[in-house]
Amino acid sequence: MSRLHVVCAGLAALAWASGASAQEASLLDAVKAGKPLLEIRARYERYDQTKTATLRNNAEGTTVRTRFGWETSAWHDVKAVIEFDDVRRIGPEHFAITTPGVSIPLNGADKARFPAINDPNVTEVNRAQLQWTPSKALQLTAGRQKIQFDDQRFVAAAAWRQDEQTYDGLRADLSLSRFKGTYVYVTRVNRALGERRDWDSDSHFVNASWTFSEALKATGFVYALDFSDSPLNTSITKGARAVGKARAGAYTLNYSAGFARQSDYHRATADYELDYLGGEIAATRGIYTAQLGYHTLEGDGVRGFGAPLGAAHGFYGWADAWSSLGGNKSFSDGLDDLNFTVTLKPKIKVRNFSSPELLVRYHDFDDDRTGADLGHEWNAQLTATIAPKLSAQLKYAGFDRVSSVPSGTPAPPASRKKVWFTLEYKL
Repeated sequence: MSRLHVVCAGLAALAWASGASAQEASLLDAVKAGKPLLEIRARYERYDQTKTATLRNNAEGTTVRTRFGWETSAWHDVKAVIEFDDVRRIGPEHFAITTPGVSIPLNGADKARFPAINDPNVTEVNRAQLQWTPSKALQLTAGRQKIQFDDQRFVAAAAWRQDEQTYDGLRADLSLSRFKGTYVYVTRVNRALGERRDWDSDSHFVNASWTFSEALKATGFVYALDFSDSPLNTSITKGARAVGKARAGAYTLNYSAGFARQSDYHRATADYELDYLGGEIAATRGIYTAQLGYHTLEGDGVRGFGAPLGAAHGFYGWADAWSSLGGNKSFSDGLDDLNFTVTLKPKIKVRNFSSPELLVRYHDFDDDRTGADLGHEWNAQLTATIAPKLSAQLKYAGFDRVSSVPSGTPAPPASRKKVWFTLEYKL
């Protein structure tokens, strides 16, 4: 029996002991009083990349993810969730399935001439968890679960790909007035390429925050990652983050700033120490929001600051030009990202069409070590609800690298363009 199974059994025993006088039939009642879980997401993706000696074709593919399960109601303060994912490719497979940084795709060397659209056929348990809430201050969760912290930069479900990332482990949440603290021990990371690319883990997450006011919430964190399947991504990241909200006349301001230091840990293959520093400020008035952000990832010429468990797609451009081994977004020399975003949320509701949102973002990328210009990227996204429980999204990303870089600066990734159209139903 694995450590995780022992933890789950122990949590169930504690819950039973807390209310052993109740009738056993109440367990069945709790299951019946639960609710079904159902999501269906269909996506078409087109990927055009500058031709190389190995990548000679553009990629396109259509996939459908069906997620279904059941969440019980509380029984002795315990809730259970069981949830499955099934991902199917539909139509011609004009794309590779691979891991960034690995040259041979999972679906055969004959697909190596195509860029990667990393949505393999997968059927697996997405979540299987027990959650015990003995008081308002404490909650324990054991089993396979979603874990996300703060802006999802360092730890997330990484839900952009069809097979999202979940974690096998034990989580403890403590909430006391303005203080919130979380500790997680993770035995396995179920990554976004099915079981063949999962990582066995001996990792620890600590995240603690104090809310002073609406204007300031401060968070400190330590993420100690140890993967026997991926020593290169074994690291410890320590940092702090501050977020807040304020009014300035007719404008609402939202702001954030963060710093983190990453270094080798346990199975790491080399000694290193790299920093992350970044911040954003956004101003909203009516249906308009403008946001300015700057983020810098340090690099030493061999490796860059990475976040192997973060929601990589959401940062440093949707074209995923900077994806590297393990799903990180990084650059060996380090990466500076200056970006500007405009969001429009018009108040339109026509029959079942509602909640439209248009977002346009521009990124300017520089080499952190040398300061050289590496390229720029445009992102655009339109989302809306088009029927009860059904939403649509049209999304574009275009990365253009510079034609040449100074001597001593690594070459930036190839130029590329991507388009997605997604339909998503949620019960």
